[in-house]
Amino acid sequence: MPVVESRCVVPVDVETAFAISQTTGEIRKRWDPFIRRQYFMHGATSPAKGVHTYTVQRFGFRMESEYVSYKPPSNVGMKMTKGSWFFERLGGGWRFDAVDDRPGHTLAVWRYNFSCKPKWLAPIAERIGAVVLQHDIDRRIRGFARGCEDPIVLAAVVDPRP
Repeated sequence: MPVVESRCVVPVDVETAFAISQTTGEIRKRWDPFIRRQYFMHGATSPAKGVHTYTVQRFGFRMESEYVSYKPPSNVGMKMTKGSWFFERLGGGWRFDAVDDRPGHTLAVWRYNFSCKPKWLAPIAERIGAVVLQHDIDRRIRGFARGCEDPIVLAAVVDPRP
């Protein structure tokens, strides 16, 4: 299965970086260029292992996902459960580690793995998918880095009252 990865160092502690990565609604849209709309499904109101989400991507593609791991403040993992005509499987993991020699800074490492369908087209489709997803994950992590310096985003995770 192809894998794409992007990483960056952000000027916030691990707890804050993780909290920003899990924002929703208008705060999430301030930093995440991927999402047009996203919400929890089946009555869930917050992220946790087993929780399902519905996402509409910026070009209108729709996808249902499930949290397969949720371990604040170190990592979160998701897998697509429904939605893509292009991907047979799509999973992602976001990891957050303190930067030893830079107090108050976090290394964010985001990784996606996927396979494409139909099987006969997968060898070509997966090469195209790797280029598209690499561009997308790089764009998202740059947006995340901007969010880690955005006073409105920071205020939302420090004082999460609506």
